[in-house]
Amino acid sequence: MSEFFNPRLASLSAYTPGEQPRDKQYIKLNTNESPFPPAPEVIKRVTEEALGTLRLYCDPTATALKNALASRYGVKAENVFVANGSDDILNFAFLAFGQSGVAFPDISYGFYEVFAHFHGIPFEKIPLQEDFTVRKDDYFGKEKMVCIANPNAPTGIALSLSDTEDIVSRNPSRVVLIDEAYVDFGAQSCVSLTQKYKNLLCVGTFSKSRSMAGGRLGFAIASKELITDLEKIKYSQNPYNVNTLTQLLGVATLENDGYYKENCQKIISARRYTEKALCALGFTVLPSKANFVFAKSERISGKELYLRLKEKGILVRHFDAPRIEAFNRITVGTQEQMELLVAKITDILAE
Repeated sequence: MSEFFNPRLASLSAYTPGEQPRDKQYIKLNTNESPFPPAPEVIKRVTEEALGTLRLYCDPTATALKNALASRYGVKAENVFVANGSDDILNFAFLAFGQSGVAFPDISYGFYEVFAHFHGIPFEKIPLQEDFTVRKDDYFGKEKMVCIANPNAPTGIALSLSDTEDIVSRNPSRVVLIDEAYVDFGAQSCVSLTQKYKNLLCVGTFSKSRSMAGGRLGFAIASKELITDLEKIKYSQNPYNVNTLTQLLGVATLENDGYYKENCQKIISARRYTEKALCALGFTVLPSKANFVFAKSERISGKELYLRLKEKGILVRHFDAPRIEAFNRITVGTQEQMELLVAKITDILAE
């Protein structure tokens, strides 16, 4: 680093994205992207006329997109915030609401700790239980912002709506952020609770179930007051944070909701197949409500399985943290991709 770099930031441990190798073609089951393209009607929206508008600044209010999201989730546009991916919203939320500290699970999305360090926020990492579930009582009365991914990543385990509500209601003086990146694959969304609790911030993304990881579109639903807070930070940093094409494609995506719901069901079916097949091979597989499974085998280490699969052209995600180093997180792709994965793992175990 240079001699000019802010010394407060010099010790940051940055988030490590999933591998995006270019050395050969891989079946990518490591970054929880959708295996399906956007709906055909969505792709058709990228016309010459739409591209011609790129000479102009995008709509900073994202009015059409907010209206579409409000209609989809049964709230008002004033309850909706949009940003350049849900990570943008997490960053804003830590800055806006983390002044008294933040609490989150010890095994969860790595960006929570990164953002805490980045903003100089004290944080508490609360251990998951032995079965990798969140114990709701551990988050009662924290007197700091609570941040929980539901379903959790990388475990895939989900909280019930009643457990989520208990956590929100037991922290009335602090914001509770529920990160619902994977909620569309079988978990219960807490959006309905935002009309009841002024301290609940429900965060979503178009990256997973809506096939727009490269489009960078995230959204939050909350009370008007919390949305106003986020808007203040947005307009103080980057008012044009969602580009014209992403806004256009976001609206089109919501208009073709049935296509994406059908794809979610295909992924759920492929997930069930994968869980059953891996269990038949002796794996321990955590109960997932996400578009990935978290699995380990007594016959091969997590690191070795990851490396052997990579040699065979399949990427999965391995983590070195002690509690989970035996596991691999495997994105659920198409049924055909998962059958190939199982076949390759069977070969590896036989070798």
